[in-house]
Amino acid sequence: MTGAEVLLKALEDEGVELIFGYPGGVLLALYDALLDSKIRHIGVRHEQGAVHAADAYARAGNRVGVCLGTSGPGATNLVTGIANAYMDSVPIVVLTGQVSTGLLGSDSFQEADITGITMPITKHSYLVRDPRELPRIVKEAFYIAASGRPGPVLIDLPKDVLAARDVVAAPAVPKLKSYKVFGKGNAGQIEETAKAIAQSQRPVLYAGGGVINSGAQTALKELVEATSLPVVTTLMGIGSLPAGHPNLLGMVGMHGTVTANYAVDDCDLLIAVGVRFDDRVTSGLGHKFATKAKIVHIDVDPAEIGKVVRTHIPLVGDAKLVLEDLMSLVQKQDKPEWWNQLRQWQKDYPLRYDTDRLTPQMVIEKIGKIAGEDAILCTDVGQHQMWAAQFYPVARPRHFITSGGLGTMGFGLPASVGAQIAQPDKTVFLVTGDGSLQMTIQELATIIQHKLPIKIALMNNGVLGMVRQWQKMFYDERFSQIQLHANPDFIKVAEAYGLKGIRVTDVSQVEGALTEARDYRGPVLVEFMISPDEDVLPMVPPGKEITEMLGR
Repeated sequence: MTGAEVLLKALEDEGVELIFGYPGGVLLALYDALLDSKIRHIGVRHEQGAVHAADAYARAGNRVGVCLGTSGPGATNLVTGIANAYMDSVPIVVLTGQVSTGLLGSDSFQEADITGITMPITKHSYLVRDPRELPRIVKEAFYIAASGRPGPVLIDLPKDVLAARDVVAAPAVPKLKSYKVFGKGNAGQIEETAKAIAQSQRPVLYAGGGVINSGAQTALKELVEATSLPVVTTLMGIGSLPAGHPNLLGMVGMHGTVTANYAVDDCDLLIAVGVRFDDRVTSGLGHKFATKAKIVHIDVDPAEIGKVVRTHIPLVGDAKLVLEDLMSLVQKQDKPEWWNQLRQWQKDYPLRYDTDRLTPQMVIEKIGKIAGEDAILCTDVGQHQMWAAQFYPVARPRHFITSGGLGTMGFGLPASVGAQIAQPDKTVFLVTGDGSLQMTIQELATIIQHKLPIKIALMNNGVLGMVRQWQKMFYDERFSQIQLHANPDFIKVAEAYGLKGIRVTDVSQVEGALTEARDYRGPVLVEFMISPDEDVLPMVPPGKEITEMLGR
């Protein structure tokens, strides 16, 4: 077998069914071997599209995504997507081509030290020098990517390693003596948490992406219903409790609901599960966050505990296992006075928007109703992302796919490709903006080539909306470089690629256009012409505490 064939066999043994990639010179032996492999290759139009697609494929499909890029610029084009997956704790294995081992370090054509470049944004990296080691390296890479706190692992593949012939592969026996994965939490600390819940008068459970990563949504639901715990979520935690659940107060933080922010500020017990206490929630003011509360922090990554806020009960372990053990210790209880206060805040400070004109909030809410509970929503980054977080009714985990920690414009379109391929029988909607869409617009060709019936809802306001909002609110309306004057006719662009295009200019057209898009068997782009003056509210200004919201 060649080195390339050994690699593909090792990938097949890990259950890999497809790779998102873009070919290049040093990968010719691998692409030749792919012709005889069971593994399907999804060709994208740019390497960034490959890594974002693999990211969303992993999220929507609850598996490890795989992407592939050639050496030099092909590898460096993957960097943004690797960082995105790292920040959002997404398990992907990134394969990169590399120059031959004899040329390493000589600044040869299309050489880049990609293991060095990506060291801060991967869980681990491998530079393969011996093709016989490929089975072990692949097995280790997939285990590291998916276990503990998930994340990206990179395997750098020199040209001569892939081209090597008559390779006698070594056994795929992992050598991971220093790698530790935490499972069950400390029994004493779990018991202490149960006592804290029983003694609290104003508790809140704060759910993050770790709940979804660990599959802890059922355990979470059982716990909050038994103990009458109100729930707030991070952006990445959306879907951990179904929209409309009576215990769900909404997202917390900069663009969170007033009730969620007030609840966190006023609670006497905050149970944080699978969160990082990100600055979009704490405003970077860890010392002023939830100051009235005893804080329990449950996380599989011990490095996160105590990093941002003072933790009174640290609980290192898998969220699902910890919550299941905690559930066995708690008693049925109610918190009527606390819930009366929370319901009053919900009544006084609902999320709202103008209903007599075309608004993005209304469009997103309509998408949720027309698409149905089983649909997957992908977003890009910006105002539309926050409106989606506020108004789209996410009913299930892994059905809301967005770039959280890195905030990557351009993520949405290739992410919708990965999500649709991971879940071919589900409807996939993408909510994007005219700025974000143009960053990876070439992946419209990938949608057409692979016959993916993705529905794109484009919020076109002719500006970089979130930047404009900040300039409007905090820079005296001194608008700088946010006008997208040379935007194309997006309907013509969509039709040029082969998508159906629909333009909506009035509120009366919204329901019909979305229904037509949902029922159309192929991909559709629906362009909504919205005002640049639409703002995401409420909003916590930078550096302010989470109770100091604008637009309440």
